[in-house]
Amino acid sequence: MKQNTLPDSRSCLVAELKDRLERLVQARRGAPQVVSTGCEDLDKLIPGRGLSRGTLVEWLAPGPGSGAGSLALAVAREACRDGGPVVVVDRAGCFYPPAAAQARVDLDRLIVVRPANAADETWALDQSLRSPGVAAVLCWAERLAARTWRRLQLAAESAGNLGLFIRPATARGESSWANVRFLVEPQPTGHQRRLRVELLRLRGTSGGQTLDLELDDETGVVRLAPRLADPAVVRRAARAS
Repeated sequence: MKQNTLPDSRSCLVAELKDRLERLVQARRGAPQVVSTGCEDLDKLIPGRGLSRGTLVEWLAPGPGSGAGSLALAVAREACRDGGPVVVVDRAGCFYPPAAAQARVDLDRLIVVRPANAADETWALDQSLRSPGVAAVLCWAERLAARTWRRLQLAAESAGNLGLFIRPATARGESSWANVRFLVEPQPTGHQRRLRVELLRLRGTSGGQTLDLELDDETGVVRLAPRLADPAVVRRAARAS
């Protein structure tokens, strides 16, 4: 009887993929259980000085260009330092790979998935978060049902992955299974982008802490923003000079 076997080329490809996944899994074993945000001062807002693996993080923002994507990419960069790729689930088609390179994300560790519909998006997120070889999963998501949130939270928890979700600020009143919620608001500034980040929720804390950060688009560096002078003081100094 004729045996049903894969052609040699396909067998080699499957074996290569299995070997690569095993190497990624091995690299992730022993990785730190806390991932830095890429900004020491932002880490200090979080007990444990970073974001725990096996959790979901929401970045709520008023719209594109708010800086939330840049902050999430900084976390993704830190997450993949210990091995594994960053999976970007980009149903809306808004992801711009050069921005990841600008944020110093290794493009060789980047996998971009563009689902055609909501069902495919949920499936891609679930499978990516369940993969032990993945370092972080990044997604722009307009709406997520409570059941979907719970499913993704369990997926991240099962594999120790980090899910990073950029969502509109209008989602603030919606229920969420994200362990951490940040609100990112752009602030008037000069040549550097200035962001106000508020920790809305972190399980085990009250939240409400805010931080002004400065984002260097050329280097991808996120740092504490210098305090702005009181406008009244500036006016008095100008009159005195």
